[in-house]
Amino acid sequence: MAQIFRPRADAIARAALVGLAVAPVLLVGLGYAIMRSPYVTEQNVTREQPVPFSHQHHVGQLGIECRYCHTSVAKARFAGIPPTETCMTCHSQIWTNAGMLAPVRASLAENRPLRWRRVHNLPDYVYFDHSVHVTNGVGCSTCHGRVDQMPLMRQAAPLTMGWCLDCHRNPNPALRPREAVFDMAWTPPKDQAEAGGGCARPTTSTRKISPTARYAIAERASPT
Repeated sequence: MAQIFRPRADAIARAALVGLAVAPVLLVGLGYAIMRSPYVTEQNVTREQPVPFSHQHHVGQLGIECRYCHTSVAKARFAGIPPTETCMTCHSQIWTNAGMLAPVRASLAENRPLRWRRVHNLPDYVYFDHSVHVTNGVGCSTCHGRVDQMPLMRQAAPLTMGWCLDCHRNPNPALRPREAVFDMAWTPPKDQAEAGGGCARPTTSTRKISPTARYAIAERASPT
């Protein structure tokens, strides 16, 4: 009887079966990698703005502190965007005719706010409060990175749910003394795991995020 299949047919069949078994795992892994990639998280993405504002120049070189522009960061949910008048406090005296500042001058003359493009954009169901984090010893650079070294603002961290929960489960490595919260150059001590606990308020060191709390937080931000 003539041979129907070639000798290598068995090897091809085995390879096909292995491929069918491995393909779902690879697809899941690929999907997971995509979800954690900058393509989805927008980490390190620089957005075009109406004015190429440089934190590196204003914070790193001139030494302007975060709260001069972001006035509500320590007392409200939102850090706040400075009004045009804040910019013109300085730029009515220096760089008064700079071309790149034309939108700022037009904003003041027309009483029309600048339309900045949001860099850190959390989902609508996330309830995030800047003041809670800042007043409990979480520094600006912990989440935003070394802003004082950024010519143009970008998102330094992935800001995924897992990234946030990792910190809430063990906050001590992210905590620092109150006087260092706005210090971009602050570096943690060698015993940060213990020192961070000393920086926390009494209720913060034991504040673990349970599944019930996660749903409560999400529900708090959901529309009724």
